[in-house]
Amino acid sequence: MKYCQLLASFVLAMVLFLFPLSAQAASSSSITRSVGNDQLKGKDYSGQSLIGTEFTNLKLENANFSNTDLRGVVFNGTLLDGVNLHGADFSEGIAYLTRFKDADLSDAVLTDAMMLRSTFDEVDTTGADFTNAILDGIEVKKLCVKASGVNSKTGVDTRKSLGCK
Repeated sequence: MKYCQLLASFVLAMVLFLFPLSAQAASSSSITRSVGNDQLKGKDYSGQSLIGTEFTNLKLENANFSNTDLRGVVFNGTLLDGVNLHGADFSEGIAYLTRFKDADLSDAVLTDAMMLRSTFDEVDTTGADFTNAILDGIEVKKLCVKASGVNSKTGVDTRKSLGCK
């Protein structure tokens, strides 16, 4: 039995050695530091469809994402200071190690978004829908202090979507 397993392992190793798997190219929808942070400050993405785009290690200060389709978008290690996300659909998006400071999240849809290790300082969440979004507990408490309104698209109360008490 052990001889058969050893032989099968050897054959598999030879097949992989002789016929290696091909490398896959990176997604063309990703935007990384190589774009140049100065080119992205204050950039106007309003009303665009950016589904599945990745923004990694960027400074997107004062960028305009209002009414933008950001479903499945990834913000990884990104600074979103002064960014406008009014009415944006960030459902099923990921914001990891991202800083939202003085950002406008009013009327945004953030359902099922994963936003761990991200900070929210002085943000406007009026009418934002955070249903099933995952945030750090301390950030939820900060957001609940000023949370108000009902999302115009989903009809969900912001405080309820955050689980505020």
